[in-house]
Amino acid sequence: MCGIVGYIGNREAYDIVINGLKRLEYRGYDSAGIALFDGGQLKVCKTQGKVADLVEKAKNNITTNGNVAIGHTRWATHGEPNDVNSHPHLSNSGNLAIVHNGIIENNDALRKELRKRGYKFDSETDTEVLINLIEDVIKSEGVKLGKAVQIALNHTIGAYAIAVFDKRKPDEIVVARLGSPLAIGIGEEEYFIASDASPFIKYTNNAIYLEDGEMAVVRKNKPVKVRKINTDSLVDPYVQELKLNLEEIEKGGYEHFMLKEIYEQPNAVRDTYRGRLLADEGIIKMAGVDDNLARIANANRILIVACGTSWHAGLVAEYAFEDMARIPVEVEYASEFRYRNPVITENDVVIAISQSGETADTMAAIKLAKEKGAFVFGVCNVVGSSISRETHAGAYTHAGPEIGVASTKAFTTQITVLTLMALKLGQYKGTISDSSFRLHLQELKQIPEKIEATLKLNDTIKDIAAIYKDSRNCIYLGRSYNFPVALEGALKLKEISYIHAEGYPAAEMKHGPIALIDDEMPVVVIAVSKGYYEKVVSNVQEIKSRKGKIISVVTEGDVEVKNLADHLIEVPETIEALTPLLTTIPLQLLSYHIAVILGKNVDQPRNLAKSVTVE
Repeated sequence: MCGIVGYIGNREAYDIVINGLKRLEYRGYDSAGIALFDGGQLKVCKTQGKVADLVEKAKNNITTNGNVAIGHTRWATHGEPNDVNSHPHLSNSGNLAIVHNGIIENNDALRKELRKRGYKFDSETDTEVLINLIEDVIKSEGVKLGKAVQIALNHTIGAYAIAVFDKRKPDEIVVARLGSPLAIGIGEEEYFIASDASPFIKYTNNAIYLEDGEMAVVRKNKPVKVRKINTDSLVDPYVQELKLNLEEIEKGGYEHFMLKEIYEQPNAVRDTYRGRLLADEGIIKMAGVDDNLARIANANRILIVACGTSWHAGLVAEYAFEDMARIPVEVEYASEFRYRNPVITENDVVIAISQSGETADTMAAIKLAKEKGAFVFGVCNVVGSSISRETHAGAYTHAGPEIGVASTKAFTTQITVLTLMALKLGQYKGTISDSSFRLHLQELKQIPEKIEATLKLNDTIKDIAAIYKDSRNCIYLGRSYNFPVALEGALKLKEISYIHAEGYPAAEMKHGPIALIDDEMPVVVIAVSKGYYEKVVSNVQEIKSRKGKIISVVTEGDVEVKNLADHLIEVPETIEALTPLLTTIPLQLLSYHIAVILGKNVDQPRNLAKSVTVE
């Protein structure tokens, strides 16, 4: 949930680390800090607020010279967001500094033990406990920093990515990870450390991604040494050449990353099916599926585990797999799945979905499924991420970097991958006719153009947003494939505008939620012509008779709902299974414009972070 950046080399480290933290603010933004080493002096500046607040404070508190630095942008877990709880944290002696992403679960017990040994704590954080534990190991066992970090981590329970610096050894930074991502960028006589590659892609496209349970000593002008934390065995690190480029992670003239990413969806969907969808030939090529086709197709059931927006994509996939491939599907919250002692067998296939590929609850679900003998297939966006390495097979979405905290293109590209997968399995099993299979392929090929057409409704949707910006509540309704879209639309509104919203299957209105309808309640209804249209029209009539305000997303040319709705948003026609790729676009834009009108921070909504790498 937090962002870590570090540098050691011959350049001035301050600007590199500060600019890197700005790129990582999507990971956490309630406080920020930097520790900078210069001429024997360890300078620390940290503050509640964003990186911009840190820059202002640093102007008056520290000089910015130095070739070694570690920095942090925080999403609070232990202790409220304030200056004292901000990172970096120092040991009692002031010799050691640490930045940390994760949670040390046994920090209370460690804190009590260290207090008995005379250590004092200024903050409420688990991180301050860890840095003093490392210092205690150095003192008691007479070992160097790298060994002390290793010993200390073997006494901790929890998840972490850390970078540790000792001012008495200014030529090295020690890093380690368990459950939280950490990358080492390799330059010419310099190294970069970060939670992901975006802070250093400007300088190098070569990186080592530490695996879970690994640590590294990063020394100036020397090769990186990677070891297993538990066994102390050396690891031959794999240096990966990154395909990311700087232009992809800039706003590109858009006011917010979220708006940019909404408008990137036509190309994102194209990139996702590029090389996989050969519509004219009637072929789907997916290496991860092709190599395990019989194993997946013959599964007793498919279990989909995910969180948040990815869970909603999984719900869409449930309809697709059962409809096209006739395989029973269950969709689980990964956060609940891991704790409820689920029944998993060797004949099950588990599909784990995550934009970042680092979601802690989803990672834990994967490990549990593998222990039970299930085949695990991963769907994620970030190449080289933990989920891509932990699963037996998988497929990347190729959506490109998603910086805005509220997911947009992750949702549509995940649906694209999962739909391709369902179609492939249906064709293999003979549960979808050849004509229907080819029709789906041709329609999917046209989806990017239809998304582009939907995006042209932006001004209309902006006008609707202005009318409902002061609403306290909102209901979203959908049926079949579009019920998950209703859930996703409600989530988007909650995430970035802080307006309470709930999504329901349209037929559930009469089982309770209809009691909420009055002349002040906006109701967003997805009423496309494919899939139980007449039933949804009946639901719209029920809302209208109770004076609810109706915003309808319909198929172009609709007549019936047009006569009932207060506002109409028309999307191009497509087959039912692909409608979520179009109907979600207006809901993303509606949430975006309401939040902007209300003056909310769209890219960094309160209390949220992009990649949830802690429980």
